[in-house]
Amino acid sequence: MRILVAGGAGYVGSALVPSLLERGYEVDVVDLLWFGNHLPPSVRVLKKDIFACGKDDFKGYDQVVMLAGLSNDPMAEFSPAMNFTFNGALPSYLAYMAKLAGVRRIVYASSCSVYGYTVNELYDEEAPVTCNYPYGISKLQGERGVLQMQDKDFSVIALRKGTISGYSPRMRFDLIINTMYRCCVLDGKITVNNASIWRPILDMRDAVSAYLRAIQSDYSISGIFNVASDNCTVGHVADRVKEALQDVLARPIAVEIKHIHDFRNYKVAIGRAKTVLGFEPVHRVEDIVRDLHDHREQYRDLNGDEYYNIRVFKKLP
Repeated sequence: MRILVAGGAGYVGSALVPSLLERGYEVDVVDLLWFGNHLPPSVRVLKKDIFACGKDDFKGYDQVVMLAGLSNDPMAEFSPAMNFTFNGALPSYLAYMAKLAGVRRIVYASSCSVYGYTVNELYDEEAPVTCNYPYGISKLQGERGVLQMQDKDFSVIALRKGTISGYSPRMRFDLIINTMYRCCVLDGKITVNNASIWRPILDMRDAVSAYLRAIQSDYSISGIFNVASDNCTVGHVADRVKEALQDVLARPIAVEIKHIHDFRNYKVAIGRAKTVLGFEPVHRVEDIVRDLHDHREQYRDLNGDEYYNIRVFKKLP
């Protein structure tokens, strides 16, 4: 099977592409390389704006995995125009061209951030989406545009992912557990803005597994699927990161709670992904912390700009 990974040189793609290669898939990547290239040398990478790609660029591929776009709230709020262009319009354009070219499936990287604020219950895929922030709005626009292309000959799977953390060759330290890990190593303290809000946490290895299950599912399957490893309050995440690292670092870790109000609060049910795709998360917060620390020698300055998407984004020409 031939797979094109759009935005495949980023945080998720740099972990997903090697796993696809290990399973014998033929994989190419199209990416603007904002964050460099940390992929295996054997991967053919086309450095090109996806809006500049035509039907011929997608010919010959069985599936396209759409990872490209602006990846978090700070980037979306810094440039709302680029956010709505790359997260709202670009997925529809890619899906349209891929379908014209005869691609059989697109797997779209959506986000649980589309739920916005949930009312202390697990939200499934039929629950209302109420996000009022640019990032969540744009991800929902992209999701709906891609799903609009679905028919009997073109499968569309949208993975609403929880907040990913864990190691990737294209490393980031601007994600919840990754950030807490950095703070423990450098400062010996975790700062929590609001301990009570909920987040679905997704280990990178479980995220890769979700994409594999989607790619390998029968072509008759389409739709939206929540994927997460666990649901936790941010305060609980901080306590678990603290406990996991105190012995490893051989020093006490402090947790500071600031009680800053946050309207983004969501936890999700993953039963549909388990039943339909066969997705089974196996990693917990403590596993993410161990995975991060096991790769400690591969990081340079933990405060380096290259580990923070918004810092790289602001430097783009």
